[in-house]
Amino acid sequence: MKQLYTLLAVFMLINVAAKAQGVEKAAPEGFDVIQPDIAHGKIDTITYDSKTVGTKRRALVYTPPGFSKSKKYPVLYLLHGIGGDEKEWLNGGQPQVIMDNLYARKKVQPMIVVMPNGRAMKDDRATGNIFDSVKVQAFATFEKDLLNDLIPYVEKKFPVRKDRESRAIAGLSMGGGQSLNFGLGNLDKFAWVGSFSAAPNTKEPEKLLPDPEEAKKKLKLLWISCGTEDRLMSFSKRTHDYLESNGVDHVFFVEPGGHDFNVWKNDLYLFSQLLFRQ
Repeated sequence: MKQLYTLLAVFMLINVAAKAQGVEKAAPEGFDVIQPDIAHGKIDTITYDSKTVGTKRRALVYTPPGFSKSKKYPVLYLLHGIGGDEKEWLNGGQPQVIMDNLYARKKVQPMIVVMPNGRAMKDDRATGNIFDSVKVQAFATFEKDLLNDLIPYVEKKFPVRKDRESRAIAGLSMGGGQSLNFGLGNLDKFAWVGSFSAAPNTKEPEKLLPDPEEAKKKLKLLWISCGTEDRLMSFSKRTHDYLESNGVDHVFFVEPGGHDFNVWKNDLYLFSQLLFRQ
């Protein structure tokens, strides 16, 4: 992993022509455009019982091209931002298109992608004042919903591997903060963690990772990225600084752009290629 960090650190200058372990420094033109002549995965909506919230909740599930119930797949839980819901990635980032194109180029390991609603409350729509304290608290409550309700449902209904090495969590903005909070806070559940433009909900580094030695032993990949023009850069930077000072291997990927899907789609494109590899 040290080699991975060293190689990807080169990408801090995005215009430098470099590649690391077969992964581009930036997504190529057309990476998010539907290609009609390749195999395509499938997007489905699932409904699961949430004991945490006390209601039925929805999530989207992407199954890859060639999906077979006779195989066992790892899972990426992909989280949205404060103004979104389970469809934010679908509408703004088209992850199914990005993944289909990567599969066609044999750039990613076969995986299932689950896109839940990270606002764990009965009325989980992104309406009204999305910054209301009750709605913000619901993003923290989602940790219990994810661990106790959604993951068990996915592992019951889909042919997935159930070990921590086969589970990844990543997200944008508020979801990026959730991914760090939940992923690093539950290293017995997740070995792959990605944060794209983490929001202020991200815990302070000392609370986020009080035992750096545990992270060194258990993490397969910790990815932190942010755009150079993003006003929330400080939250990613302080986490990076803490990890670096404690010798925790990670990728800190700084790229041109602000707080938007141009950045997040590129992050997904790069991050997904590193997942679930030996």
